[in-house]
Amino acid sequence: MHTRRVAAFLAAFLVACFLAVVGLSSGCSSSATSDSASSSRSENESPVTLTPNTATPKDSVSTPSDSVANQPSDSAVNQDPLFIYAGAASKPATEEAMALFENKTGIRIEAVFGGSGAVLSQMELSQEGDLYFPGSSDYMEKAKRKGDVIAETEAIVTYLVPAINVQKGNPKNIRTLNDLARPGVKVAIANPETVCVGAYAVEIIEKNLSDTEKAAFKSNLLNYTESCEKTATAISLKQVDAVIGWSVFADWDPENIETIPLPADQIPRIGYIPIAVSKFTKNEELAQRFIDFLAGSEGQAIFAKYGYFTTPEQAFAYIGETKPVGGEYTLPPDWVTK
Repeated sequence: MHTRRVAAFLAAFLVACFLAVVGLSSGCSSSATSDSASSSRSENESPVTLTPNTATPKDSVSTPSDSVANQPSDSAVNQDPLFIYAGAASKPATEEAMALFENKTGIRIEAVFGGSGAVLSQMELSQEGDLYFPGSSDYMEKAKRKGDVIAETEAIVTYLVPAINVQKGNPKNIRTLNDLARPGVKVAIANPETVCVGAYAVEIIEKNLSDTEKAAFKSNLLNYTESCEKTATAISLKQVDAVIGWSVFADWDPENIETIPLPADQIPRIGYIPIAVSKFTKNEELAQRFIDFLAGSEGQAIFAKYGYFTTPEQAFAYIGETKPVGGEYTLPPDWVTK
């Protein structure tokens, strides 16, 4: 286990060094919109590509019973812990689920949380880890193309709806997406190149704001955050007036965060949080048991408690109409940093 921790630490260190070199840190400034950034993509590349998801929705997955998923193993205490590389979009519920699973089975679990792209790079560099649990379908599709996960083990755990999040009480009276372009409004989004909710934010901005409004929005953009968790924290700590995040952020910190729902016609798609066994796992059977636990009634109850949607129908009801589920978004060149 010491070797695994060292490997994960070294991987995280190398990824951090790489991100620092290429400018994918929390500061976005004007580099996200520079002419040099635009030249980093082919002029012929289509800026928007949606790929239909290939995962099986949770409510149609054939899932072993909770009694099987929770069945204690005589050798569990002698096993190395399962190691998860996870996007921070699921952190509050996942931490509770990990603790309950360990209590019921004796199987220990450790996790690294962060931007879905960043933790995928860590897993690739360390060539260790049992499960990949990104914050959206976008990064799972990338992991499958690279062969980093065992595709047939993929399962959907929960669903997410993008929204505007503001400070409790909404002191800036932000009611619409256009309000984020008003003079004097401080805004943040997650890094769209490494964090799923950041890509959703860009997709929403590109779909709904004019060129003039986009320019005003970018002038209000103080920084890129490094994960979903840090995006929510920017509101909790009153570092910014608003973020484009997930509706569930208000359930994470109801005393400090308020969610402003987007109109249905401004939401291009809903997200989902998938999980799959890593190709680097040394214990596929135990990794699969944790997937089964998350998809079972106890795991789903935990996610529901934290405000996540456990079926797409719940998300559609929240929005007010049916939307595409999952998929993959390609950033326009002027949002790509160099």
